[in-house]
Order: sequence, then C-alpha cells, then structure tokens
Amino acid sequence: MTKQLTLILALLFLWSCKTPEARKPISVKTGSFIDASVKRNKQLNAKEQASIEKLMALKKEHDYIASESGFWYYYNTKTENDTLKTPNFGDIINYNYTVKDLNGRVIYTKEAIKTQTYAMDQEELFTGLREGLKLMKAGETVTFLFPSQKAYGYYGDQNKIGTNTPLICKVTVNSITQNQSN
Repeated sequence: MTKQLTLILALLFLWSCKTPEARKPISVKTGSFIDASVKRNKQLNAKEQASIEKLMALKKEHDYIASESGFWYYYNTKTENDTLKTPNFGDIINYNYTVKDLNGRVIYTKEAIKTQTYAMDQEELFTGLREGLKLMKAGETVTFLFPSQKAYGYYGDQNKIGTNTPLICKVTVNSITQNQSN
C-alpha cells in the first residue's frame, strides 16, 4: 500500500511540474483600422500639398523654400549678418506672428496673439512653428506654409483653428537670447 501511495504521489508531483503552454488567441484582429487610417492620412496630406503648391504657383513673386521637415517658407526680411546665429536648445526667442488659412483669411492677428517668448525645445509649441523658429535669426520675418500635420492636426486648437487646417504663419523674431549653458 505504501508503494502504491508513493507511486501515486510521485506521478502527481511529476504531472504538476509540467511547464505552462501558451494559449492561442480567441480571435485574430487585423490591421484594417490602421490601414484605413494610413490611407486617409496619405490622401489628406496629398490634398493639402496640392493646395499649398497651387497657392505657391499663384504667388510667384516669392522664392519658396521647401524645408526638410515638410513645410514651405519664404523670407519677407532676411538678415545677411553672419554673426547672428539661429537658436539652439534652451535659447529664449522673443517673436510675433499672425495666423491665416490658405485662403488668406486671418485667424489670429499679431495683436491678438501678442508678443511671445519661447525657450527653444523646452516648451510646448506646434511642430511647424517650433521647427520654423530654428531656421530664423533675430530681425528676420518669414512666412511659413504649414500642412495641417505640422500645424494643429486633427484636433485644431480647440478655438478658431479647425480640424486638419493648413496654415500660413508670418513670423518675426525680435530677439534671441543665448542660453548661458550652450
């Protein structure tokens, strides 16, 4: 009887030490939502790019520059002074800007926005403007054409800028104060 009990306990012990097996998923999800979203975003981007290119073709008096970041710009006032530098991380930028839609309708005036102060890459600012400020020197005025994904994107600004709205921003950098740790 003891042998049988020992044998049963040994078998139970060996059976309970079995390694766990991976369970198979109950349902398999496809990437159809993501695929559809990517397709919609590509179509939206192409439509906005076509609108911006059409606007640039109509206003040939400006020399448009395509940025590496996916927006276009031209200089209203360019500083040729080589001693002036573009801002680096932590530099304080004092600037003004206006915001229009692609039809030229003013959304925010310079007076409504007021003079802004921004610590480069240390504060929140919409992507296009943050990247645009990095291209500028003190005393320059630049007009940027931002597709919606470089502006306020899908959500807008929750006020006057709607969903997926490309923007024209005319920006003047008044001063750049170098960060002492740079």
